[in-house]
Amino acid sequence: MKTKMVTLLAALTMIATGAQAGEKEVISVLKSKVGFEVTEADISPSPVAGLYEVVTPQGLFYVSEDGSKLVHGQIYDINDSMKNLTETRMNGMRVAALEKVKGSAIEFKAPNEKHVVTVFTDISCGYCRKLHNEMQNYLDAGITIRYLAFPRGGERSAAWAQMEKLWCAADPKAAMGDAKAGEKLTNDSCDKAKAIAEHYQLGNLFGVNGTPAMVLEDGTLVPGYVPAERLQMQLGSR
Repeated sequence: MKTKMVTLLAALTMIATGAQAGEKEVISVLKSKVGFEVTEADISPSPVAGLYEVVTPQGLFYVSEDGSKLVHGQIYDINDSMKNLTETRMNGMRVAALEKVKGSAIEFKAPNEKHVVTVFTDISCGYCRKLHNEMQNYLDAGITIRYLAFPRGGERSAAWAQMEKLWCAADPKAAMGDAKAGEKLTNDSCDKAKAIAEHYQLGNLFGVNGTPAMVLEDGTLVPGYVPAERLQMQLGSR
């Protein structure tokens, strides 16, 4: 945390004192010089005077009002017990975004559901397989698992093509087990395969950089494998 705060403070000291450029001008600079495809809906005032908050496909960034400085880091509120304002904002974004894609998730529903956890998964990931092999433990703990696709190797990877077939399978839940057991899926792709790209883009926005990656009901991102018992304890403390 200390390193990120130092980086942020250093960047803030470099913000120009010239006239405010305006949101449209800042957006134009981001597109032309950084390659961020953003709109006015993606930019808003940040908790720090002199900075805009910008939501991009690569995550949350801060930009000086004159459009000359870009900051990627965490903002903490010293007067509120060092509350992480950046992560709080990201949590809200994750909750809203997941609501829009829950219909394309592959869901394993707990009979006595107490919590719903979204898991970005990759069929070629060892710990993803471990998590799936322990699915009954999560269900018994009252934790529904909603899978979203995040083939780590990207669009040209073999896992991406297999996950498109997985989402198009007649029984995606059974196909999930087969694919994670190393079986090659041979069914055709379909319109549902578009979900892979959507989920992958969402994972990048959320800050997912490995699998499995869990998103809790409040939007908290939990990287890595967490066994059912420990996850249940973590959820119970919220």
